[in-house]
Amino acid sequence: MKDIDKTPDTLPDEGRRKFLNTAAFAGIAGAGASIGLSACNSDKAAPAATATAAAPAEASEFGKYEVPPGELDEYYVFSSGGHSGEVRIYGLPSGRELKRIPVFNMDCMVGWGITNESKAVIGTRPDGQPKYHTGDTHHVHLSYTDGTYDGRYLFVNDKIHGRLGRIRMDTMECDKITEIPNIQGFHGTFPDKRDPVDAAINHTTRVFCGAEFSIPLPNDGSVLEDASQYKSLFTCINADTMEVAWQALIDGNCDLVATSYDGKLAATNQYNTEMGALYEEMMASEMDACLFFNVARIEAAVKAGKFINVGGSSVPVVDATKAANQDPKSALVCYVPIPKNPHGVNISPDGKYYACSGKLSPTASVIEHEKVLAWFDGALDDARKAVVAEPEIGLGPLHTGFDNKGNAYTTLFLDSQIVKWNVEAAIKSFNGDQNAQVVLDRIDVHYQPGHGFTSMGETRESDGRYFISDNKFSKDRFLPVGPLHAETAQLIDISGDKMKLVADHSVYSEPHDSIIVRRDIVKTRQIYSIDDFPLAIKDPKESGVFRDGNKVTVKITSQAPAFSLRDFKVKVGDEVTIILTNLDKVEDLTHAMAIPKYDINFVVNPQQTQSVTFKADKPGVFWCYCTNFCHALHLEMRSRMYVEA
Repeated sequence: MKDIDKTPDTLPDEGRRKFLNTAAFAGIAGAGASIGLSACNSDKAAPAATATAAAPAEASEFGKYEVPPGELDEYYVFSSGGHSGEVRIYGLPSGRELKRIPVFNMDCMVGWGITNESKAVIGTRPDGQPKYHTGDTHHVHLSYTDGTYDGRYLFVNDKIHGRLGRIRMDTMECDKITEIPNIQGFHGTFPDKRDPVDAAINHTTRVFCGAEFSIPLPNDGSVLEDASQYKSLFTCINADTMEVAWQALIDGNCDLVATSYDGKLAATNQYNTEMGALYEEMMASEMDACLFFNVARIEAAVKAGKFINVGGSSVPVVDATKAANQDPKSALVCYVPIPKNPHGVNISPDGKYYACSGKLSPTASVIEHEKVLAWFDGALDDARKAVVAEPEIGLGPLHTGFDNKGNAYTTLFLDSQIVKWNVEAAIKSFNGDQNAQVVLDRIDVHYQPGHGFTSMGETRESDGRYFISDNKFSKDRFLPVGPLHAETAQLIDISGDKMKLVADHSVYSEPHDSIIVRRDIVKTRQIYSIDDFPLAIKDPKESGVFRDGNKVTVKITSQAPAFSLRDFKVKVGDEVTIILTNLDKVEDLTHAMAIPKYDINFVVNPQQTQSVTFKADKPGVFWCYCTNFCHALHLEMRSRMYVEA
């Protein structure tokens, strides 16, 4: 058998990878000259594993990662869709795409943004059209019970318009969207894992949201170019009602968010603590910060009326700036200094440590949860002392996942690698143990990894089986499809001492973050309950055309292979609402309705009701047909809409 390691077309192009790294590093070197780009600290340098080329599994092993026809994947992967505005579902280890869930985007397949029901979730302008047609999803997270996923809700952010979407896991459909006031660039989000006030509540009750861009408050045009008046807010949203509970005024731009397992703290790593508006202003300081919010104290302050309102918003805003929170015993927030421009904060499955990587530093900062709590109690004189390790792991560290053996896995954007390192060994090395082996392994990925995540790694049940590296570049990994390349989600087996690359999964641009969830946690509904829909037509005999002036309601049912109305008549100028109920009760027997020239297409799943409203502005005959193949006579499943002039 040919030696895989020596096969030219499977080797990573080291020359090109080094060129990319050098070019990227040179791009930040100018900033490094002015800010003092964090250099390697030789006194704290930990023994490192030898950097190796990608270590794919032996050819004979690849079969065990395949999912044969008729068998099911072991895991779901829920992934953000980036600027598509959607959420995607994959099976793992197969990498098969199972579904795309429209959230902030328009989707003509299911009719998201077209049906009245979806418009009510998205939000509309006075003319009835969706308020926004674009979205930018970055981070997806499930709700929790007792420190692990409970399969109730999936939360996802929209960076571009500052919205939080909630997806019901039983139907895999978005049921709520909240637009957050007074923010722009909502990037990081994370649900809490238990209530910070009521110890008896051990499930998700809040979702925390970090805004990345500072803006004038209120942003009403009275302040434009004076960046000294720009402010940043961190937001808490009620997970059940999806209403904004409170906001905290802070210094710096939020990146990602994490929450503690005891519910007490929410964290966000920050860059631009200088509050600069221009690139060079954002690079002035040697250190940035990871912020820890004392949720109970903030909510006590809100209850006591210690807040303001901004603009026309009724949301309470507390002062969590560094200047206003100098006394730890009354502080609402703890600012822990960490190396420059951190990107990502993640908590270990045992709840003891947060890993926060310095994007412009070759280090990962390990922050101890109990030491942060000690700072709030006044028992720690310097917040920086909450940092218990800062190993040098490589160039461009971003995001960290964890296994069940105390190891961390961090993506290295500039090195195009995943590095495996041990948390406890890093702490020992930080305390002077020169024999502690911190870095255990490295593996090349292709190329420039952004987010990386382990199977069940953001829960107490992290199982240490798989790591996925979502890479921003994939040149030469797949068939070329034009200037916009596919991207790669590379599957890595982390169950042994050495990481093994076992699959390249192509993904459509541009995933940002994902989570890997055991399949037994996800319990989906296969058929809707017709009683859940107030507009449902439960009997074909209820079908018909009902006129109230120029407003016409058409009630119609679908049951393979026919609609209940063979035809219906309206007039030019009518406001027409079509209400369609799928009366079939067979799993996966989905119908749909499309109306040519009227820009209408939407699906109705078994026992579901959907409706659309439009103006009849074109006279003539228009065939309403089923677009979802449902029966041997599917092509004959039609109705006619007559529009009288």
